Amino acid sequence: MNTPFQKASEWIDAENAQDPNIEIDQNNENPKELLYSNRMYERLMQFEPEASEEVQIASKAQHICRWKVARESYPMDRVGYLRWREELKKFHAKLTAEILEKAGYNQDFIDRVSFLIEKKLLKKDAETQLLEDVICLVFLEYYLDPFVHKHDEEKLKNIIKKTWDKMSDKGHQEALKINYSEENLNLIKASLGL
Repeated sequence: MNTPFQKASEWIDAENAQDPNIEIDQNNENPKELLYSNRMYERLMQFEPEASEEVQIASKAQHICRWKVARESYPMDRVGYLRWREELKKFHAKLTAEILEKAGYNQDFIDRVSFLIEKKLLKKDAETQLLEDVICLVFLEYYLDPFVHKHDEEKLKNIIKKTWDKMSDKGHQEALKINYSEENLNLIKASLGL
């Protein structure tokens, strides 16, 4: 008999598997958000193996069906970007809540997962901070390099500094263990004055 967690995980994966955007990882084609979800969950379990079930689900559902809310549907400026990000959080939380209800979770559990996905009380709530650390670690490990090829050095330094500022001390220690290219490690050090 599948547990609510197994059911919810399978359904989140099934939603993300529909992503029409493909990303290559180790010569395999993957639906982009399914790959991101798997990376989030794997990194969480490495970083904090005792993470609660709520955080585990929030990590998997962090970008659920993200492609359905296109960045281009908002003004292409800072205000538009921030509005898009806020709407995405609500969209991810609502879709995940529907899955969790179907899987048999109670309302308190569902509300907690929504709270985490919406990244409420960052720096004040330990589990929100844990999730943010994992988001930042996954970004630095897998998504920093593509950014490096798209942006100038000043913008990159700003992105790295903002990412670093969102993380806990434990997150910082973990981030420095990632196997970066020499170029990216130098960029990180220059951004942070290390």
